[in-house]
Amino acid sequence: MTAQKASASLEEIRRGSAELTNAVGLHARPSVKLTQLAKSYQSMISVATEPQGPWIDAKSPVKIMRVKAPKGTTLYFEASGDDAAAAVAALVDLVERRFDEAEEEGHG
Repeated sequence: MTAQKASASLEEIRRGSAELTNAVGLHARPSVKLTQLAKSYQSMISVATEPQGPWIDAKSPVKIMRVKAPKGTTLYFEASGDDAAAAVAALVDLVERRFDEAEEEGHG
């Protein structure tokens, strides 16, 4: 019976991923948008550039800005908590929408 209690108390980890397709990758503005969205959820949310990690707190702007992932990098998300599925879905959607930024390929 203790095994059932232990497994029932473990929260399911939700995972998702999306490729960075915006011209400049994960620079300052997308980093801020990502962390702001992550902070809007109660779940613990982490992000990585490799499926096995290392995992970074998605709610920490400083840590996310240090990632500096270029265009073409896949971001992996994992979350645990009551709204984990919604959090992962929203973060994947944000990346797939290119952080709602206009393309800047012709500039710079």
